[in-house]
Amino acid sequence: MSGTVSDLRGRLTDGLYGLGWGAVKKLPEPAAEALFRTIADQVWKRRGKSVLRLESNLARVVPDASPARLAVLSKAGMRSYMRYWMESFRLPTWSPQRIKDSIDVTDAHRLTEGMDAGRGVILALPHLGNWDLAGAWVTTDLKVPFTTVAERLKPETLYDRFVAYRQGLGMEVLPHNGGAAFGTLARRLRAGGLVCLVADRDLSASGVEVTFFGAAARMPAGPALLAQQTGALLLPVTLAYDGTPVMKARIHPPVEVPTSGSRTEMTSVMTQALADAFAIGIAEHPQDWHMLQRLWLDDLDPRGEQP
Repeated sequence: MSGTVSDLRGRLTDGLYGLGWGAVKKLPEPAAEALFRTIADQVWKRRGKSVLRLESNLARVVPDASPARLAVLSKAGMRSYMRYWMESFRLPTWSPQRIKDSIDVTDAHRLTEGMDAGRGVILALPHLGNWDLAGAWVTTDLKVPFTTVAERLKPETLYDRFVAYRQGLGMEVLPHNGGAAFGTLARRLRAGGLVCLVADRDLSASGVEVTFFGAAARMPAGPALLAQQTGALLLPVTLAYDGTPVMKARIHPPVEVPTSGSRTEMTSVMTQALADAFAIGIAEHPQDWHMLQRLWLDDLDPRGEQP
């Protein structure tokens, strides 16, 4: 019975996402924006687990915030999160000019100069703003293809939808299955290619412990290891909305590979540097950080369960 219920839930979820990609992109833009603001506000009012977790995470980012301030931030956070989905459902219909006009990138030269040097570039981002829009800007405005990794979702048809969506935006998408994906990413970088990775949460045993807003969290080792093994340039990127239709992006200074230390020590130093860059962007625009899951180690279930 439980398997049947799970299958039904999976088919329903897949169907809803399919409806989103099929119907939302056909709505007039003001209607789509109003619809997703309404959805965000209704979800926020219900005070479910995701909203409470978002508020708890925001309390780490803004430790002196009052309960009223946290409520304002979490409401804005849900609106930002729903804006991400609204834009993502509509993004396949946007023209290259619309994509270009929808993002303002600071210090883009760090990316273009790195690509021109032919050494390969890794862009590492947190769950901030709309990373799919940033990726579409790379493929359409800069005309640079890139490779990324997607977590396998259930049901498989939902994962296939996400892969097809991102491939349609010009991305090469690899399943998150450990060594095979890492090897392919390394080959792309050694050939002078571009890799983009969302890299602010990894609760697996391979996650690297970092200090993030004053407490221990784990983030993926992949970006640092790829930079070490391939000589690619590692660039942190942060994104944010500012109340306008244009998303702001910032490409931070590169994270350098240390000149000494063991691989573990170098990976720890580099991942901490990424965490520090992410923290700058998140602290400036906390409402745009879409972290609706547990992240800090002392928030995890003491039995080791990871929701």
